[in-house]
Amino acid sequence: MSEQLGTLEELPQDYRDAMGEAGVSPLWPMMRNVLPHGAPNPKTQSGYWNFERLRPLLLRAGELTPVEKAERRVLVLGDPGRGPGAMQATASLYIGMQLLLPGETAPAHKHTPSAVRVMVEGKGAFTVVDGERLPMEEGDLVLTPGGEWHDHGHDGDEPVIWLDVLDLPLFVYLEGSYAEEGELQAQRNRPDASAVEYLSAGLAPSRTRKAAVRRYPMARYPWARTEAALRELARYEGEEPVEMDYINPETGDDVLPTMGFTAMMLEAGQTSRPPKRSESAIFHVVKGRGHSVIDGKRVEWGPKDTFSAPVFAEIDHVADEESFLIRAHDRPLQEKLGYSEERPR
Repeated sequence: MSEQLGTLEELPQDYRDAMGEAGVSPLWPMMRNVLPHGAPNPKTQSGYWNFERLRPLLLRAGELTPVEKAERRVLVLGDPGRGPGAMQATASLYIGMQLLLPGETAPAHKHTPSAVRVMVEGKGAFTVVDGERLPMEEGDLVLTPGGEWHDHGHDGDEPVIWLDVLDLPLFVYLEGSYAEEGELQAQRNRPDASAVEYLSAGLAPSRTRKAAVRRYPMARYPWARTEAALRELARYEGEEPVEMDYINPETGDDVLPTMGFTAMMLEAGQTSRPPKRSESAIFHVVKGRGHSVIDGKRVEWGPKDTFSAPVFAEIDHVADEESFLIRAHDRPLQEKLGYSEERPR
């Protein structure tokens, strides 16, 4: 394909006017913008959000705006490549930090995008998803799949903060993003499925062939179990950092159709140099300290910090001390579209 494509300015003005009146435009002047050669040319830029800077802003938001006036009291972590006010951190992923104060309730609603909560700080919060009460402890992953009712409550005595990860940009692009409000849900009088049906990996409740299985059978992934599994795997993996995917315990698929989540452990001094991936990613530091170099940009991170990487980014992670991170990504969406790709460094 020729690199020297014609420009719009080369066309006669009368022809351009006629195209405008007909509601059409020529492809060739725009082709390199939508189909660059060799690799995508992402608009997304790597972002970094320091928790120690965000925390006082969240707490002040709690003083300035009651939850009744906010519905969800969230500070949006926007993509630097799209500028202030961007409602996305990458092309497909939205992230925000949410605050809930003691005694507050975030009302019930459901919406077309799916959301995942990564608990960052505090105790006593819970999410109710379709009647199942899900405790929220630091590092826990809590699902609120698209179309399922959910509300948040807080029985503790200190502020709680969590990271929201949504596939919102996808639904906005499809013009299919909307929400419905409802009443607070009646809670089932039993622990959540992670503490009963799926307490042990590799085991699921026995059932008859005709018994229905929920599409999202487990909505809470306790961090304590995740960390224990990472540590055990690290004992046998030699020099390489270890990663484990969060999966649906009934199917083995990723937890949601469009978003995947991966837990990472790096021992002190370890380096991770993943291949270039077509998926965009959000990294949240559960604990530990280190730095990452993303397309030449160095990010110094510590506990509870968050940073992002665009598609096909060249990434190096280096841990100064034992560190645990959760990576959110859009690999499940890309696999469904048939183009998930890795390239060597």
